[in-house]
Amino acid sequence: MKVQTTTSGLPADTGGVSSDAFAVKQVGDTLIAALADGAGKAVGAREAAERAVRVLVENYSARPAAWEPPNALREFARTLNNSLFQESLARYGQPELVSTLVVAVIEGGRLYGINIGDSRVYLLRDRTLTQLSLDHAAANGDRTMLTRALGLCDEVEPHSFECELAANDLVLLCSDGITSTLNDAAILATLERGGSARTLVADAVEQATPETRDDASAVLLRIAEPGHTRLKARRDLPIRSGLHRGENVDGYELVRPFAHSECAWLAEKDGVRWTLKFAPAEASENDAILTAFIREAWNAGRVSGDDAFVRAFTPPHATALYYVQEFVDAPSLKTVLRNRHLSVDEAVALGQFLAAAAQRLLRFDLVHGDIKPENILVLPDYAGVQFRLIDLGSAAEVFSVTSRAGTASYLSPERFLGAPVSERTEIFAIGVTLYEALIGAFPFGEIERFQTPVFSPPKPPSRRNPNLPLWLDAVLLRALSIEPQSRYQHFSELTFDLANPKRVEPFHSANAPLIERLSPRFYRIGFWLIFGITLALLIALLSRK
Repeated sequence: MKVQTTTSGLPADTGGVSSDAFAVKQVGDTLIAALADGAGKAVGAREAAERAVRVLVENYSARPAAWEPPNALREFARTLNNSLFQESLARYGQPELVSTLVVAVIEGGRLYGINIGDSRVYLLRDRTLTQLSLDHAAANGDRTMLTRALGLCDEVEPHSFECELAANDLVLLCSDGITSTLNDAAILATLERGGSARTLVADAVEQATPETRDDASAVLLRIAEPGHTRLKARRDLPIRSGLHRGENVDGYELVRPFAHSECAWLAEKDGVRWTLKFAPAEASENDAILTAFIREAWNAGRVSGDDAFVRAFTPPHATALYYVQEFVDAPSLKTVLRNRHLSVDEAVALGQFLAAAAQRLLRFDLVHGDIKPENILVLPDYAGVQFRLIDLGSAAEVFSVTSRAGTASYLSPERFLGAPVSERTEIFAIGVTLYEALIGAFPFGEIERFQTPVFSPPKPPSRRNPNLPLWLDAVLLRALSIEPQSRYQHFSELTFDLANPKRVEPFHSANAPLIERLSPRFYRIGFWLIFGITLALLIALLSRK
């Protein structure tokens, strides 16, 4: 595959900032180009466009092998849409992170693409310009309104297209800052005389009127050689059921199933023990379950290089739908807590580990979604203990999930009311885990899966464990705040307080009695003030005598 790429973009106002974003990336025999146009004057327009392009371009080349290009593009777009929509509601109370999106992928001699909104994709072949995208817009008086956009509502269905490519084809991605000024004939004329993306943008800006002036961006792909046409790489791997001890799967001998799941097996290959996790039998009849398992395997592999997680990979020549994880011979934190509580130092180390691991997941736009003692391994170490975070079955893009996925006793109060997963909801789960590790009980009692509990501020954990320092009391209470705005907002804030005990501020819930909300310093000052007044009165009384 040989493709010449040119890109260009200009803001509507000279010296201003454009709300358009675009990028092109080639990895091996795959090229992906994405362009997004932040909608209108929305507060988060530019942020939405930049995030859309980054997520698509960075993640596409590492997509699960079982996903064909059209399926992968739709899945990424739908997840991104839900994430932007839910984050908008959380931050602004209404959709503000809104953008159009158009994506073109060249792979195996074919062009695959999707679009949402009115940014366009054109194909120029044999002097004929064809629009491959579908405009999601409608006239409203003198204005054009988007009928479909990324982040506008909780669900979106992208328009998909694909075609074979040929040498000398041109593929153009552009925002409406181009098409509102240049009609198809003008675009065709510019491309036929050898114009680049910069030429198109310059023409659009030059011919724009005050009414049509807008951010203008273009990505132009000139196909010198489209690459070798190949058979589709679809991997319809069988979903195994009825597995038994001693069975050999691609060289892995199954030793025994793990107690918590018939799909997870301890296996051995060349004297090394591994964990094999197979797709559940229901995945053969339920596309949602199948997609969730493929995404789980993909996420496990993406974070595999980090010491906070166990190594995971999908065998390149697998004959069934499963993935492999490093087997770590260590008990879960839940098992450890059956015999003892964690010490203060161990709990602080655990809190620092969980905040750091969650922060690393956030670099992939992911949250774990099910932080709890069962999903934490405790490894003995000469200096104390080390931890590993396991089971990414509930991992999801931040702000993308609004269900009660996870374990009820660790869900924040707002999750029961439909709020999306976020840093704040993960911090709450970390707080419940630390409380349980230090006290041996849940701060809000055990909650059943289908309950909708009523939360009251928890009692300070130091009342149940007098060995806890007051600063750690404050950290736990802040992490467990039933008011999301009073909780730690970011993992970095929790990490800082755990590392700087002397700088931790006391914490009290908004409806705590006044006597609890007054700081120890107030009582110390009050004591010395009363003591001074009493002493002065005593001296005055004695002097009279």
